[in-house]
Amino acid sequence: MKIIQITDTHLMPRGTDLYGLDPCKRLETCIESINEYHADADLCIITGDLTHQGDREAYRDLRGILKQLSIPYHLLVGNHDHRQIFSEIFPETPRDEHGFFQQTLETSAGIFLLLDTVEHGMPWGSYCETRALWLKSQLELHKNQPVYLFMHHPPFNIGIPALDKISLREDAKRIHQTVKDFSNIKHLFFGHVHRPVSGSWHGIPFTTLRGTNHQVQLDLKADDYLPFTHEPPAYCVALLEPQQTIVHFHDYLDDSLYVKELLSRV
Repeated sequence: MKIIQITDTHLMPRGTDLYGLDPCKRLETCIESINEYHADADLCIITGDLTHQGDREAYRDLRGILKQLSIPYHLLVGNHDHRQIFSEIFPETPRDEHGFFQQTLETSAGIFLLLDTVEHGMPWGSYCETRALWLKSQLELHKNQPVYLFMHHPPFNIGIPALDKISLREDAKRIHQTVKDFSNIKHLFFGHVHRPVSGSWHGIPFTTLRGTNHQVQLDLKADDYLPFTHEPPAYCVALLEPQQTIVHFHDYLDDSLYVKELLSRV
């Protein structure tokens, strides 16, 4: 199974720049690249911070841009999003029984669990007992199937102090306590950090990537500020197979192809 991950689009109302860049234009270019090279993907998941300020107009622009995407998509919310306004513009997005934007997708590769880690009005994330009970129920229901987790905030520190202050904080322990007894979790995909990062967390492989607008500098000493950069935006192409998960990072604005050389048989 082939899927696409996009994250941290941070849309502003069309025509409005953010940190000297045009988030609508950059997302549109991302969509054009996916349509050209990965129209055979099964679906796309966008892991939160869909808009920068939760503007209704920005969500409308997002909906219009995503109409251009040739494959199905699913949306997560992030700390820059506004749940109520988002729900007005994307009313079809499923919620759990308590109103959180959590859903289960049954796919050919296994079960995708999309989590809601937003603490309204705060930059850091949260994952309350109510949400954790939903996650546990889904893991128990699908304990004999491969499971892939998707969320906005990472449930652990990544080594950049300024970002670690706005991760899931103490609720990370709750997620770990919820998932630790399930050996069928194949991979964790998240956003929020605006950097390409991979590794494992309690034995669960994870990846995250750059956003489509601005990025965060690799500054392992930054403590009281976030150093934003204009590093290239990216999306991920993930190939999910029973015995392996491959994640490619594509800097879609890079047009530096010089020549294509045919491989000859030896």
